[in-house]
Amino acid sequence: MSKVSAKTIQVAVADLNGILRGKILPIKNVKKLKTKSIRLPLSALNVDLFGEDIENSPLVFESGDTDGYITPTERQPFKLTWLEKAPVFHPCWMFTDDGKSFLGDARHSLAKTLKGYREKGWTVTAATEMEFYLVNAEHGSLKPPINPKTNTQLVSADVLSTQDLNHFEVILNEIQEACIEAGINFESITSESGCGQFEVTLKHRNALLAADDALLFKVITKGVALKHRLTATFMAKPYLDQPGNGMHMHFSILDNERQNIFSNDGDAGSNILKYAVGGCVLAMKASTLIFAPFENSYERLTPKAHAPTGISWAYENRTAAIRIPMGNPLSKRIEHRVAGGDTNPYLVFTAVLGAALQGIEKKIDAPKPIQGDAYSLKLPQLAQNLSSAIDLFQNEDLIKQIFPENLVTNLLLTKKQELKQFDKINSADKWKYYINSV
Repeated sequence: MSKVSAKTIQVAVADLNGILRGKILPIKNVKKLKTKSIRLPLSALNVDLFGEDIENSPLVFESGDTDGYITPTERQPFKLTWLEKAPVFHPCWMFTDDGKSFLGDARHSLAKTLKGYREKGWTVTAATEMEFYLVNAEHGSLKPPINPKTNTQLVSADVLSTQDLNHFEVILNEIQEACIEAGINFESITSESGCGQFEVTLKHRNALLAADDALLFKVITKGVALKHRLTATFMAKPYLDQPGNGMHMHFSILDNERQNIFSNDGDAGSNILKYAVGGCVLAMKASTLIFAPFENSYERLTPKAHAPTGISWAYENRTAAIRIPMGNPLSKRIEHRVAGGDTNPYLVFTAVLGAALQGIEKKIDAPKPIQGDAYSLKLPQLAQNLSSAIDLFQNEDLIKQIFPENLVTNLLLTKKQELKQFDKINSADKWKYYINSV
């Protein structure tokens, strides 16, 4: 932890949209975190993108809007170094007064899924590739950022350009330093296919901590950018004529001897890998709501835009929704490429790993892997819009086997309310509600 003296702490837990909800406390009150004394309404984790209570939510008037208590997760606290007073942040999760996990907290939902793997003697390791844009949104419109070295506005993308990395070195280095403070390690930083777009690949680790990393990376990147009078946005499609932001998830399963059970010492991978792929393929369409949770998300899921639209898998093929990278067979893994940058990482991890576990347990055969351009093939498609995604999520039995019942109920209420609210907003103004939030 950095040596800056802090006088306050922040405590927070993620809501269903992956937005932190919590409090600032004097640092002397840190001991309350161990005594169930920091309380929040359970309904705080089930508000919409506008921060409003969900109409007819069972967590509000029906239950008296009761409190739960939050307690630190297994992560170490860290300083929010980009803020002037550098408060100490304590990542938390929610419990009910009887000491049980509140399964409306998406982190608990993921932990429950991972327990299914542990019961088999397995550990899931995972990582994410996080795409984001740096934008200038100061004057009511979205524009590419000013190049800090030349003091001119960016006008084009420069994919994999080290020049862009060098020009934005100060902000990118500060993001990395803040992440190190938070216990988040990078594999790489690259410039991406959009103007002002970057990608950070995070390091593989225990899946629950990897989901934490993804969520906290978004918080850190947004905070550091604001310090530099820029906006870092993870919204799925900031510019309609530029590639969108994705959050690709990679995962492997290790047995109790730390051996990768996806590997069979060859390129094809083990039967367990193929069963996991089979589960992910089977659940993918009904899970579209998790991978594309907002209206804007569907602007990203268009053909030839570096995001999957058809439900498929393949070896070493980035047009497929699920890619099995080649390389060292001992490092065999699944890359799930559907989720946008605007998603809640805990929900994405639960959807993917829950589906994979269903596939393994039920020995669901994967369809034949595709070859060539997925966009040119006649494939089953993801949901085409938010309304369809809500209906599919609500009516698919497999979803009920993956997610806790109350989380499904609360998420559906949230998304239906957001859909109604966004219908009232002029299309040209909708980006303003996504840009800093998701």
